[in-house]
Amino acid sequence: MNETVTATFASPEALKNAVNELLGAGIPGEQFFVDKEQNLIKVITPVQSDPEILALLNRHNPTKVAEKTGPVAKF
Repeated sequence: MNETVTATFASPEALKNAVNELLGAGIPGEQFFVDKEQNLIKVITPVQSDPEILALLNRHNPTKVAEKTGPVAKF
């Protein structure tokens, strides 16, 4: 089962750093969506990979993090 993790950041710089870290960790760009206007990122991840994704995103101090388990649409 997959999960969507959504993180909102206070600044474009924090968002950019989070994206760079996801890419550096080997997460393909097809697995996440970036909304630069709202400073948020949505990552589709298997539930078992969720702790790793949360740790990567939390390093950049998101203002909000939400998780949704279940069927997800591809970006």
